[in-house]
Amino acid sequence: MPVIHIDYAADLEGMRIEMIPKGSGSENNSWLKMAVPAEGVDAIRTFVVDCVLDAGGRTCPPTIVGVGVGGTADLCVHLAKIAATRPLGSQCDDPDGAQLESELSAAVNMLGVGPQGLGGDATAFAVHVELAATHITMNPVAVNMQCHSARRASAIIDANGVRYGF
Repeated sequence: MPVIHIDYAADLEGMRIEMIPKGSGSENNSWLKMAVPAEGVDAIRTFVVDCVLDAGGRTCPPTIVGVGVGGTADLCVHLAKIAATRPLGSQCDDPDGAQLESELSAAVNMLGVGPQGLGGDATAFAVHVELAATHITMNPVAVNMQCHSARRASAIIDANGVRYGF
């Protein structure tokens, strides 16, 4: 059974359907950590780098690394999946999140994992971050990876009919 999410977009008169399948190789490389808030952003950076090293070539790099930060444990994992399936070239709406994406992308590509885990400096196409507010006593961090194929398809259904590829 596929997981289906429904969102409302005020600027769309019609319905947009988007399908983003993920294989088990990428889903099997998912992590959640309840980081110590006092460790701050350094705990997030360390956790993400450790996860990418742990995944090695099992996610068929180069990958898209999705990082969720904040919220509750379940929301954080959901944010990581959203981040992993965001289109390449997009960036976090929050300036701090966008900065973290840039830092993590550089760090991940210096790990030497490389394509298919065979070595090199192309471990990830991107690291995407999604953020949520959280309680001061916790700092959930989740990582969800998307393989290099990053399949997606979409269609818009409106009064003009069906349009594909948006």
